[in-house]
Amino acid sequence: MTSKGTCHMPDILRTSDNKERRVGVEVEISGLSYEKLVALTARLLKGEAKETSRYVSSVQTPLGDFTIELDSDPIKELDLKDNRLPESIRELGGHAMDIIDAAAEKIVPLEIVSPPIPFTKLGAIETLCDELREAGALGSREAIVYAFGLQLNPELPDLKPTTLVNYFRAFAALYDWLKSRHQLDISRKFTNYIEPWDSEYIDLLLSDNYEPDQQQLMNDYLRTNPTRNRALDLLPLFSHLDDELLREHVEDSRIKSRPTLHYRLPDCDIDNPEWHFSSVWNDWIVLEQLVANAADLKELTGLYRDSRKLSFRNLTSSWTENCHRWLESKGYV
Repeated sequence: MTSKGTCHMPDILRTSDNKERRVGVEVEISGLSYEKLVALTARLLKGEAKETSRYVSSVQTPLGDFTIELDSDPIKELDLKDNRLPESIRELGGHAMDIIDAAAEKIVPLEIVSPPIPFTKLGAIETLCDELREAGALGSREAIVYAFGLQLNPELPDLKPTTLVNYFRAFAALYDWLKSRHQLDISRKFTNYIEPWDSEYIDLLLSDNYEPDQQQLMNDYLRTNPTRNRALDLLPLFSHLDDELLREHVEDSRIKSRPTLHYRLPDCDIDNPEWHFSSVWNDWIVLEQLVANAADLKELTGLYRDSRKLSFRNLTSSWTENCHRWLESKGYV
């Protein structure tokens, strides 16, 4: 199996304790049955599949354990013996379940969740996505009801507040550019899953003298963004840093503690022959490289801060286009 794309690597490839950085990947698709997706994933990744619960399977591979699941808790947890269900449905038994399953697989995404994978092993995800497309996997563009995403959970090189601020500033400046490249489907544009950060928070973040400690950094963000529904969701990271402080602002059982960012913006456009996992990943690497270059980061965030001011020039120009031209001039794209 071969892939058409190459996953680029950042300059900062190792953590502060000299371990290779890793990333978790989440891919949402349709077009394949749950059973077929499990079997294909196991074969393509040279793994062994084991069902762990209804509509949830673990695929044990040389890269670690992948999870394949239907992304709907009510369907996964459905019990036809539940007395809360109408008696007519309970009496249908397996026939009712078959109907429910068939309907669910038409409108609810199937999700592939990877273990943390070393950056240098991401070619396996590129190949997996390409092979699933060949097998008939569908993405967001297939129907208006679909709003499927591809999510990245990149491990940070370290957790110092100065490092986090640099990543946050880079993302704020690149948000419109990233959205123009990877958030194409109208179904996701009408959802609140991928909202930008609050404007007041961005103004604070971009201030030249903004040098918060960890507690202030978390409080400043959570005061205006107490939700998972952000294009770059920081709640898993903040849970890892100080879960007690996080819970003072937001209580959500879905938040999973991990020392990573949670990048939720991109569509999964897997049925498009021109789309590849590496395209999404390589644009994230632009952000990584920007963070690694302090002078360029300062220049771009300064330009972005100026673009947010009310002026005739800003009203008649596009930050997305200006950002792209700047990235081209600096050799990032």
